[in-house]
Amino acid sequence: MSRLAAFFGVVWMLFGVAPAAALELNLKGDFIQGGLVVGTAPLGSRILLTGASVPVGANGDFLIAFGRDTPAAQVLKVFIPNAPSIIRKLTIKKRTYNVQSIEGLPTRSVIPAPEDLKRIRIEGKALAAARAVISDDNSFRSGFSWPAKGRVSGIYGSRRILNGKPRNPHYGVDVAAPKGTPVHAMAAGRIAFAHPGMFFNGKAVIIDHGLGLTSAYLHMSAITVKEGARVKKGDMIGRIGQTGRATGPHLHWGVRLRATPVDPALLVGPME
Repeated sequence: MSRLAAFFGVVWMLFGVAPAAALELNLKGDFIQGGLVVGTAPLGSRILLTGASVPVGANGDFLIAFGRDTPAAQVLKVFIPNAPSIIRKLTIKKRTYNVQSIEGLPTRSVIPAPEDLKRIRIEGKALAAARAVISDDNSFRSGFSWPAKGRVSGIYGSRRILNGKPRNPHYGVDVAAPKGTPVHAMAAGRIAFAHPGMFFNGKAVIIDHGLGLTSAYLHMSAITVKEGARVKKGDMIGRIGQTGRATGPHLHWGVRLRATPVDPALLVGPME
């Protein structure tokens, strides 16, 4: 630490006045529906996004996300100890979404039998619990990369019609590739969830990247990691398959910031 920085640090502690550099707000990401923004705020800040509390790491890191249908007008408020608050009015770009029809699915995977619903509810609760952990971790700072290579067969936000029946939008990116194709972690993190075979999702892995950011890897034919293990960006975690509700071998790659699904394709550049 330089003598000047040390001096300002002492001034801050003694008089409660922070140097200008310590009061900066940095935002980097996509201000668009489905976008994720990585931010850094002054230490000790409390942050609200349009009235909703935003978790802040001990080092000032935070994440905000915009859902598929987030309204254009958003307000970011940063309350800083012993300093004026920062208010940023954000304009979120609107997107249009395709409609994707998928035929040939087994009837039971579109309209589950009564005995399937109990299993689906149990699996859904376990999945939600894994995603609910807000760890003070900034593994997302490792950056993001494609988890697999292949043909993009499904995109974020598209309205799904399954066997002629309207269903929820598709919250992820599908990568079609031969069974056994390696699947890699999109970023560093901790394996928060690994399931040998869910009703809809098949063999599934969830990675916690910190502050509520998680990535999901579904329909795999094999899982090569254990719950609780730490992984680095690019580490192999499984292999592409056709388990769960799938018409062909592919990886469903999903990303969420807490309860908000974001577009994985916005996190990475074009596939090499």
